[in-house]
Parts: sequence; C-alpha cells; structure tokens
Amino acid sequence: MSFLFVTIPVSLLVAGLLLALVLHAVRSGGFDDWEGPSARLHHDADDVPELAEPGPETAAKRRERS
Repeated sequence: MSFLFVTIPVSLLVAGLLLALVLHAVRSGGFDDWEGPSARLHHDADDVPELAEPGPETAAKRRERS
C-alpha cells in the first residue's frame, strides 16, 4: 500500500507536465496549420530537372577533360 504514496503523486506530476506541454503547444500555434504540409507536397514545383544517369559517353568526355 505504501507504493501508492509514491506512484500517485508521480503520475499526477507527469500528467500535469504533459498538460502544460499541450497547452504551451496550443498557445504557441503548434496546431494551427494541419493542411499546409500535406498540401505543399502536391504543389511542389519541379523547376529543376532531374539529373540523368551518366552514361558511357559522359564518362568518356570526363576522362578527356582530365
């Protein structure tokens, strides 16, 4: 029964800390924009073309320059 004198206050302390963290996140705007990150993925502009795999002709040109 004496373990209850330790576990109950510790669990209440942990619960209070978690509540304080959630309230801090809410007040600082941590939950304001839920759709933004997922929408940015779909509106990603591919302005920079992907680099092609270097073929044998590219490797030969590189050897000639060195």
